[in-house]
Amino acid sequence: MSETVSALPGARFHGMVDLADAGPQGMIALRGDLALPELAAAVKKITGAALPTVREVSTGAKGAVAWMSPDELLLFVDHAGVGRAVSALESLTADAFVTVADVSDARALFTVKGVQARDVLAKACPVDLADFPVGTIRRTRAAQVAAAVWRQDDTTFAVICFRSVAGYMWNVLTTLSRPGGEVGYHR
Repeated sequence: MSETVSALPGARFHGMVDLADAGPQGMIALRGDLALPELAAAVKKITGAALPTVREVSTGAKGAVAWMSPDELLLFVDHAGVGRAVSALESLTADAFVTVADVSDARALFTVKGVQARDVLAKACPVDLADFPVGTIRRTRAAQVAAAVWRQDDTTFAVICFRSVAGYMWNVLTTLSRPGGEVGYHR
C-alpha cells in the first residue's frame, strides 16, 4: 500500500470561513448488516463509539463512526493505526458477512470553519443546511463531485471527497469562500 499523503499539504485559506486540508486521516469503510451484534461490538472496540443512527456520526475516545447507507459505515481512526484497526475489525467480524476496506488513500478531508460555513456549503451542495444538526452527515454533491458533509460543531463542517478530485474540491471551496460572496442566510 502506498503511504497516504495529504491532498493539499498544509493548504489553508482564510476568507469568509477558514478552510483547511485536514491532512492524512484513517478512514475505514465497513459494509454489512448493521444489526449484527459482532459488528456493533467491533466498532465499539475500535472507535469507542456506538453505532450511529441514520445520517448521524457517533464519536468515541478512539475515533468516530458515520452512517453512510443502510449497510455501510465509515470509521475515522488515527491514521498511524489504521492498519491495526483494519486487522482488528477483520478478526472481530470474521464469522459475519462483513467487508472491511482501508479507504484512507482514496479519500480527502477538508474542514470548513466559521459562522458562514453553512452559507459557503449551501452554494455548492443541494442540502437543507438550515435543518442540519451537529453530528449529522449527508452524502451529497458538492458542485460536480460526490461528497459527504459532516457537521462537527456549531461552526465546523468536514467535507469528504475522493482524493482524485481533491484539487477541484479545494478550488470550489476557496472560490465560494472569497470575500464579496456573502449570502447571510444562515446567521
